[in-house]
Amino acid sequence: MTIRNLDRLFKPRSIALIGASRRARAIGQVVARNLFNAGFDGPIMPVNPRERSIEGVLAYPSVADLPVVPDLAVIATPPQTVPGLVRELGERGTKAAIVITAGFAELGEEGKALQQELLDAAKPHLMRLVGPNCLGVMVPGQGLNASFCHVPPLKGDIALVAQSGAVVTSIVDWATPRGIGFSHLVSLGSMADVDFGDLLDYLAQDSSVRAILLYVEAITHARKFMSAARAAARAKPVIVIKAGRSEEAAKAASSHTGALAGADAVYDAAFRRAGMLRVAELDELFDAVETLATGVHIQGDRLAILTNGGGIGVLATDALIGSGGRLAQLAPETIEKLNGVLPPTWSHGNPVDIIGDADGKRYADSLKILLEDRGLDAVLVLNCPTAVADAGEAAKATVDVILEHAKKPGGGRKVPVLTSWLGEFAAADARKLFAQHRIPDYHTPNQAVRAFMHLVRYRKNQELLMETPPSVPEQFDVDMASARAMVDEALREGRAWLTEFEAKEVLRAYGIPCVRTVVANSPAEAERAAKRLGGRIALKILSHDIVHKSDMGGVSLNLLPNQVWAEAEAMLERIRTALPDAKIEGFTVQEMAHRPGAHELIVGMVDDVLFGPVILFGEGGTGVEVVADKALALPPLNLNLARETMARTRIFKLLQGYRNRPAADLDAVALAMVKVSQLVSDFPEIAELDINPLFADENGVLALDARIKVVPLTQAATKRLAVRAYPKRLEHKETLRDGREFFIRPIRPEDEPLIHDMVAHTSIEDMRLRFFAPMKRLSHQMAARLTQIDYDREMALVATFPAGRGEEQDAQDPIYGVVRITADPDNERAEYAVLVRSDMKGKGLGHILMTEILKYAKSRGIKEVFGEVLRENSGMLALCRELGFTTHDSPDDPGIKEVSYRFADHP
Repeated sequence: MTIRNLDRLFKPRSIALIGASRRARAIGQVVARNLFNAGFDGPIMPVNPRERSIEGVLAYPSVADLPVVPDLAVIATPPQTVPGLVRELGERGTKAAIVITAGFAELGEEGKALQQELLDAAKPHLMRLVGPNCLGVMVPGQGLNASFCHVPPLKGDIALVAQSGAVVTSIVDWATPRGIGFSHLVSLGSMADVDFGDLLDYLAQDSSVRAILLYVEAITHARKFMSAARAAARAKPVIVIKAGRSEEAAKAASSHTGALAGADAVYDAAFRRAGMLRVAELDELFDAVETLATGVHIQGDRLAILTNGGGIGVLATDALIGSGGRLAQLAPETIEKLNGVLPPTWSHGNPVDIIGDADGKRYADSLKILLEDRGLDAVLVLNCPTAVADAGEAAKATVDVILEHAKKPGGGRKVPVLTSWLGEFAAADARKLFAQHRIPDYHTPNQAVRAFMHLVRYRKNQELLMETPPSVPEQFDVDMASARAMVDEALREGRAWLTEFEAKEVLRAYGIPCVRTVVANSPAEAERAAKRLGGRIALKILSHDIVHKSDMGGVSLNLLPNQVWAEAEAMLERIRTALPDAKIEGFTVQEMAHRPGAHELIVGMVDDVLFGPVILFGEGGTGVEVVADKALALPPLNLNLARETMARTRIFKLLQGYRNRPAADLDAVALAMVKVSQLVSDFPEIAELDINPLFADENGVLALDARIKVVPLTQAATKRLAVRAYPKRLEHKETLRDGREFFIRPIRPEDEPLIHDMVAHTSIEDMRLRFFAPMKRLSHQMAARLTQIDYDREMALVATFPAGRGEEQDAQDPIYGVVRITADPDNERAEYAVLVRSDMKGKGLGHILMTEILKYAKSRGIKEVFGEVLRENSGMLALCRELGFTTHDSPDDPGIKEVSYRFADHP
């Protein structure tokens, strides 16, 4: 389940508190006090067989005695009683419960069994559970405080979801005196039922929520979480803090990639892929709350610093550069204008030091000038207390300029302003003034810079979510049969590891260049192979029992062909001494790659227990684990995602060239990552993969060594990707009434230019019928949203003309029609939309597309496909009737017809 019945949790009409108490400081007493004093507009029914009343309200002895079926039950009774109470409530019709009681899965096997009994009691009634072992739920806008929090939260538009109740109470305690309010506060506890994915889905659709904060200890149901997080992050800011960063989950890994990909790094990759902003510490989360509460948005990463103290300006600059930010370069005209209003001793640059005696007018004049400079994206105004100037006057002048700037006519460019007034006594009134006008203020310059970088990182994450990847380089041929043969042979023989030769054959099947390699069964055969290859030779031991060959003396490099026999004999002796039980199959003989100046990289994959396959990129070579220069990403990858992953490593700067060393072919490196991503998506049997080293220079890439670990296929493995890959199985051909064939396939992110082209060939009237408003073109944001879909929640099929070619389509084939469905998080109902190019109307393409999307929806288990059609769209209404849709008038708009296709009516 996802958002089903969560309205009963957050917007109940009636509440029962089971375990209500009058005993001072008992959980049931604190929850009762909070419930009855939060302003809830509905019946609150305490249940306690030993009390006549709670908080002055009549108490009921049991659930059976309740006069009204509660939408929401809050349970604070001993753990053994909870499953029975949930069953009884469910039978009466209650659809949501908050189980505050502890003593379940956190206590071991016996507690886990009790928690399963709790779930089994709720499931038949579709009853949603928060907890157990949680603080509770608070929705200030609904007057709901079903928690034992010590401070009532203020009403606001920020939602906080945390596994830890202590984190919730700490944030409420911090936020309340600062005037920061919340729309929802949820303590998830053990997450027996309702989890982060459920709440992200719900909160993303709630118009009262402007931003979402998460405190995460562990994620459950990775694919659901990723789908929900990606959808939520597109709609509003999502900030996450993850506890347990030092967990050493990869210590038993058998590959370089596994050793490098620790659990926290994988979480980081998941958060990044979802477009969320991750912060490291609780105080950083507090800063992020304060920044979000003011609604600041930025357009870039160039910061100007205005200060009355040179020292604090330098500190802010150090913090900015140290965190990867940029100082704005002030325009010459800005410098000239500042010269006209500042003393001659001002800094004449950024940071703009306006000297310690700066009064309010000097602050105002300087800030006005800076806000007109188009070379900056934000201004940080600093003030340190002095005896010769009034900090409060400077603050008021700053606020006046900010308010005036915000009222600029015509929707002109608005530059956000952050502030930091240092000190306590001198800054107290200034902070109140800033809070009153929702202007972000921070106690130290470091905190202010960190907040600015939060905004920068969040903006970059959003840009990455909406960036259209290039298409042509990502089309590559795959020899699936050859790769399948290598994997299947290893599995038939019960081997976990492919041989180096087999691993390279798999890579070649996916178009990744590899050095020429020959298998030899004996030293003599190795020498003969070396002579055939010619040049310098690399000799390696071939054994399924040896993964890291160089560690065991199983690698010799730069040999002449006539040296190979003797070295092979010596290698056998070394291996027998080091690993006497290892089974030796022979040797691999390969030509030494002569790529002077090439960079040694590693590209790999490890199967994370939660998020599934994770792609690794970094600096390679024998010291890879010591250097630990790496970045992780969740597949499937496109070229943009691959490049972004590369850019997070230190070696990326070297790959761009320096001094007389030319830049490496970055496109070839990124494409190799995309190919590995495709390989692990196609083969769920692959559990680990290393290409190390992968040579990269101006001529492209070359794999020197490769390892691939395989495991027998299980049903779970087929769904292991946390982000669902492109569903190639849906590609097929269809024939129109006039005999023309069209290729039907799922939409891809790189289709955005083709969607723009399709719109250009569609009349304004047809666009109005589709989008309910006349439009000539789509914005980049809208087109990106239509093409960059989550295949686990949505599906869009496009029709392209195959022009007599085979199944593989050219990336530039025009799109003539597109149909899509967007399912609700419960996968119960899906809304459809369809658009056919104006020059293709009346030829049957719309009928084909609608038929295909209905087939797909049925295969997904969706129960109903629905849509809204303008009353004058007679063609669409006729098509719906022909396909079996029911039609009725919209109760909200007489100009709209609502259409619905229920699969139960069409067996």
